[in-house]
Amino acid sequence: MTGFFGIAVYHPKHEVNVGTLWRSAFTYNASLLATIGARYEPQASDTCKTPLSVPLHHYDDIDDLIRHVPHRCPIVGVELDARAVPLTDFVHPDRAMYLLGAEDHGLPERVLDLCHYVVQIPTPARWSLNVSVAGSILMHDRVAKSAAPRTAAGVVA
Repeated sequence: MTGFFGIAVYHPKHEVNVGTLWRSAFTYNASLLATIGARYEPQASDTCKTPLSVPLHHYDDIDDLIRHVPHRCPIVGVELDARAVPLTDFVHPDRAMYLLGAEDHGLPERVLDLCHYVVQIPTPARWSLNVSVAGSILMHDRVAKSAAPRTAAGVVA
């Protein structure tokens, strides 16, 4: 797959989740990690010098992120929502900014309305995943599908 992707968290609550997501972003070759309206205290839990490879951007609010998202880079919201496509069926765009919700409140309706796509990670349970786990699964799915052969319609074979 050509292109690039970033992953952002809306109003993250816990620094450990940001740190874990940052490490996963490094592992899965994300171009950047971002926080929107940070509520967490930065910590020094990095063991693989991730900031040398994956920059962390901070945005004041969703409008600030939208003003700075790269040209022709759709925002993909990740949320338990009626309009969400299951991640198992989702074809990742070449360029994407994935947007995860806060650990305690998810993505507000106004933010979901600004997303170009909304996906959810199917689970047997009805509750949501930890934000860093959800982000790691999402990045793994992108990388795994980029290695899979595609049909002419772009659907993973």
